[in-house]
Amino acid sequence: MGRGEAEQRGPVSARTLARFLPALLICTGVCYDVLTPAAFTAVPFFTAAPLIAASLSSLRTTLLTGLAALLATYAVHARSALVPDTDAVTEIVTVATVAVLAAGINRIVRIGDQRLASAREVAEAAQRAVLPEPAERIGGFEIAARYQAAQEGTLIGGDLYAVQDTPYGVRLVVGDVRGKGMGAVAAVAVLIGAFREAAEQEATLEAVAGRLERALVREGGRRGGIAADEGFSTAVLAELPHGGGTLRIVNRGHPPPLLLLLGDGEVRPLRAPEAALPLGMGELGTGPDRAAEYGFPSGATLLLHTDGLSEARDAHGRFYDPERRLAGRTVTAPGPLVDRLAAEVRRHTGGGMTDDMALLAVRRS
Repeated sequence: MGRGEAEQRGPVSARTLARFLPALLICTGVCYDVLTPAAFTAVPFFTAAPLIAASLSSLRTTLLTGLAALLATYAVHARSALVPDTDAVTEIVTVATVAVLAAGINRIVRIGDQRLASAREVAEAAQRAVLPEPAERIGGFEIAARYQAAQEGTLIGGDLYAVQDTPYGVRLVVGDVRGKGMGAVAAVAVLIGAFREAAEQEATLEAVAGRLERALVREGGRRGGIAADEGFSTAVLAELPHGGGTLRIVNRGHPPPLLLLLGDGEVRPLRAPEAALPLGMGELGTGPDRAAEYGFPSGATLLLHTDGLSEARDAHGRFYDPERRLAGRTVTAPGPLVDRLAAEVRRHTGGGMTDDMALLAVRRS
């Protein structure tokens, strides 16, 4: 059996055991009463059964479990005397009371589950609205994107990506907004909205970056407080001309994209010729953006990512190095590439990611 099968069967076996645990407790209680002296009581087993069923099963199953525990309690006492004594009546009432409480607990748990499911549906809808999954093919390029939040149960955070087919070519952005929480999510929404509008209207990639800069500054001013002085976002913008074998990149303080070449598996980091400050920090003195141009041969794949990939650490503090990990690999499609990277980072960190991660891969067919 492979590791993947074992991981899949493990949770299934645990759930199966949990489902039958109330019945197992009742049977154990009956055996305990039969095999021990009369002074010993099996009531703890009978009361535990409906309480466990309340958190794991439906209301109907919880009620049936409580009834079964009540009948088992009566049966073990009827075995020694047809007319229950005071101790027997007390134990029967105790089990009946716990069974009623278990039914109430079950309803509370189910209402909580429904509210949680509703909240997750809202969060998923927000993710689709803010970070929609791009089409698999845009403007003659194969596209794939993945987002992985560091906080368990969270679907969106401060990382962003967007793809737009424009008259000037396919334009992309990947970024990482400073901060966490709803403030970061609001900034993500502002940047993506500004990018989609600017990508269609601006003739140059430098002008698109300028629009994003101004949008982020306006957002910081609107929010006020620390966001007005320290709100910023690293970002990398790319432009892929239709039918051309080149690409243009503007990098604003972001990890460099990686170009994966078909054939020998060479990986080229596309580092910016000149360092530039992140978006939102233009007033500190960064010069005008200058787009760098690179070759983009047929079959090559461009990988844009946030530092959640390159700064993921294992238990010993070692960083995940995507350039080294991808060297020598044959990349045939963007989808499997981002899926493999996401899985490798989860294994590398042991599931304990400390930062969100956004991946955007583009392959020139």
